[in-house]
Amino acid sequence: MQRWRSKPRSRRVTSPTGRCLTTRSSPPRKGGILSDPAALLRSPATIRERCRNILAAVEAGQSRHFTLHRSQLDEVARRVEQVTRRQYPELRIPYHSRWRHFEAGGVNRRGELELLLEGRDAAEQAQAHIDLTVMSVLLDAGAGPDWRYDENGTSFTRSEGLGVATFRAFIAGAFSSDPLDPLRVDAEALQGVDEALLARVFQVRDDNPLVGLSGRATLMRRLGETLAAQPEVFGDDGRPGGLYDTLTQRGQLDRLPAPAVLQALLDHLGPIWLTGSSLQGTPLGDCWPHPAAGGSGLTAGWVPFHKLSQWLTYSLLEPFEWAGVTLTELDGLTGLPEYRNGGLLLDSRVIVPRDPSFAARTHTAADEAIVEWRALTVALIDELAPLVRERLHKKAEEMPLACILEGGTWAAGREIAKTLREGNPPLKIESDGTVF
Repeated sequence: MQRWRSKPRSRRVTSPTGRCLTTRSSPPRKGGILSDPAALLRSPATIRERCRNILAAVEAGQSRHFTLHRSQLDEVARRVEQVTRRQYPELRIPYHSRWRHFEAGGVNRRGELELLLEGRDAAEQAQAHIDLTVMSVLLDAGAGPDWRYDENGTSFTRSEGLGVATFRAFIAGAFSSDPLDPLRVDAEALQGVDEALLARVFQVRDDNPLVGLSGRATLMRRLGETLAAQPEVFGDDGRPGGLYDTLTQRGQLDRLPAPAVLQALLDHLGPIWLTGSSLQGTPLGDCWPHPAAGGSGLTAGWVPFHKLSQWLTYSLLEPFEWAGVTLTELDGLTGLPEYRNGGLLLDSRVIVPRDPSFAARTHTAADEAIVEWRALTVALIDELAPLVRERLHKKAEEMPLACILEGGTWAAGREIAKTLREGNPPLKIESDGTVF
């Protein structure tokens, strides 16, 4: 397999104070654990606080970009209830997770994997599940409208297509450096990932383009470098599945708070993110400036989202549970600020752009309006959740946010997008495959 590395890229990012910073996508630091002062921006509590600050500013009429129409929230809750009951008539709703995409087309791919893992103990199976999940989620940014994946004559698009493609690549050993153990992901193989490999994995051709192919390849290589730099966390082979031993203290713990899983991902995988946002040389990842974000000190004015890291956390809940670990504090995580949840609120006219041409323009993840839309999405999903539970006669402990998203807001967002735009996102946002 050919190996190459792209040159570090410099970007100009405007800090919340208005100062222009030149940041460089630097190699991961040894140890990978981000130091203060950015620690506050890795907390789900900070995500919620900053997003609510922005919601309050919009509600007070201080936004240049949007108006807020809370009266529509009840109608959104009704739509989410209907979609949830249709998808899960008995209200046995699984978590919002990458593992749902592995079920695309009604195929029991997990069962296929379990047969291949027969004979391994619970910890070894958990490590393989985590390897697959981490790799697949990090390759799960938006595919674009023109891409599809063919599996035995059945075509899959978007998230399901990416999920099926990465599952098949994992089974084939595409991310393992050990030909005798294909069912794993390791640092050596990841550091050799290039666009050509991913083009094969995703069946990319001139007539089947995938958005952000280069960014995805770079992200995989940085993941490999980051895993290799932390053998105390990911083992000598640098496997994402090393998180199982690290978080459970080699199987001694059978309970874990979900926010602790997110914290571990942000602490140990933080250096992989390529957004260009940084604070005193520390990569911030999916974290952006907004004048209404609030806060104090060096982190003032920054609003964190960590969408892919939270999506990864949701997707890791089941692998830990299958290994006998109980996950607690599930609602410590937030709603995911992406096209489907945020699109549901736009398309339902809860969030209304002031500029009628807003949806026709192309934006970037760093644009103030996009940061604001995503913050509103996080804050309003928190308000929507109890309305949905009330309609479904469920308590929070019976239906955590992970189930509401799956039932749920994500599915309702996709459904309304299909009605209005043939399934396309509500906004045009430039993507390198690492945020959206």
